[in-house]
Amino acid sequence: MSETQITPMFGRVATAMITPFHADGSLDLPGAERLANHLIDNGTDSLVVAGTTGESPTLTHSEKLELFRAVKNAVGGRAKVIAGVGSFNTQETVTLSREAEECGADALLVVAPYYNKPSQEGLYRHFEAVAAATPLPVMLYNIPGRTSVNIEPATIIRLAEIENIVAIKESPQQFDQVNQIVQNAPDDFLIYSGDDPLTLPMLAVGAVGVVSVTAHVIGRDLQKMISAYLQGDWSTAQRIHKSTLALTRALFCVPNPAPTKAALSILGVTSGETVRLPLVEAPDRERALIHAALKEYGLLRA
Repeated sequence: MSETQITPMFGRVATAMITPFHADGSLDLPGAERLANHLIDNGTDSLVVAGTTGESPTLTHSEKLELFRAVKNAVGGRAKVIAGVGSFNTQETVTLSREAEECGADALLVVAPYYNKPSQEGLYRHFEAVAAATPLPVMLYNIPGRTSVNIEPATIIRLAEIENIVAIKESPQQFDQVNQIVQNAPDDFLIYSGDDPLTLPMLAVGAVGVVSVTAHVIGRDLQKMISAYLQGDWSTAQRIHKSTLALTRALFCVPNPAPTKAALSILGVTSGETVRLPLVEAPDRERALIHAALKEYGLLRA
């Protein structure tokens, strides 16, 4: 899979967007609309809505549809809206996929079914059923650390032959999995890093970009890093990569997305940090760590 300067379908930096809530835990749709446009203004090419970072496990079916509709209406054609529709129930995923299409979503993010641990054939049939239900482009999402099941390279390559399965967000437990996908997938199959610290290493072996959490606060720098790499300015790309690592660690100091919500609140981008149980807000000690990391990066005035 050769590198290309042609901008891929979802751009270089897709942000796995948080879902803003009011203090009482209810959905904050105006907040989501404002955040979506803020992210686009600051380096985001595509928005993943109601993914894991968007607290999809605690969103109701109707809330997801409200989010898809609101964000798409807010951003129009400024960025692609990728609807997080995956679950451990194939029929539910198919239904939500069709409804996301009706809401105006541009594409679907479909995570590997979690908890019920399907076989590789079960995984294939799950994704095949979703792809058959809608003409929307599908991005697979492989994150074994959360789902407890790995979509193996042979299954990914088999799925990549389906016309509208066009990309994967890959969060590998073993980096060689990325090499195997790059080596064997069709040339037009898009690989996105699902882990911010792995973006530059994955670019080096054939990925085209990142589905990022850190882009909530440094989207422009991630764009600069990727651009530098593509232009052959590896020293600049490496310098930016190194500079992001401490901040990225801080944004995962407690379970995601609580640290990101804290960071956005500290920066004044959003007005609240509410997460839904069983998640809890970042404790004071970790919030102080996040504040210090933002300051060290230069995002806060002294």
